[in-house]
Amino acid sequence: MDSAEYERKIAHRFAAFDQDGNGYIDRADFNAAAARLLTEFGTTARCDRGQSLYTGAEAFWQGMAGIADVDGDQRVTRQEFVGGAVKRLRDSPDRFAEIARPFLRAALAVAAGTDPEGTAPASAPVDRVERALRVLGAEDDIASVAARSLDTDQDGRIAEAEAVAAFSAYFTVIEPDA
Repeated sequence: MDSAEYERKIAHRFAAFDQDGNGYIDRADFNAAAARLLTEFGTTARCDRGQSLYTGAEAFWQGMAGIADVDGDQRVTRQEFVGGAVKRLRDSPDRFAEIARPFLRAALAVAAGTDPEGTAPASAPVDRVERALRVLGAEDDIASVAARSLDTDQDGRIAEAEAVAAFSAYFTVIEPDA
């Protein structure tokens, strides 16, 4: 796959972050995603899970801005996202996974109804992860297939490691059908 095709695929993924569809990614998009997840699973923003989710969303936003906000205006345009993704994420998929990890851990904890700071890694049942994906904007059929494919060990739960690896691959692996 050539660079132009890769950039097109990454630009398509931009929409997953631009939650309000205003043409750029900013802190509000991450907060909106957190708020929708909390509402879906009946979790308050003030409880430990809610606070962890907002903290994870902020960390994710800061990491995203650090990678892609070239002009420092606290907004990531589609062009900045494509440039940041192509130039940085492809060369450092582990870094991208690590900036997403706190949010993904907290989102799994919200979906599962468990303590995100517990001793065991976060995990959630497949059906609840499917609900979370829908809330975050995935179409029904895609959310269903994605949630089931994330369960790589077929134990009926999506573990943090499975979610982080899949998230990183979705945004950084160059494949014709990715």
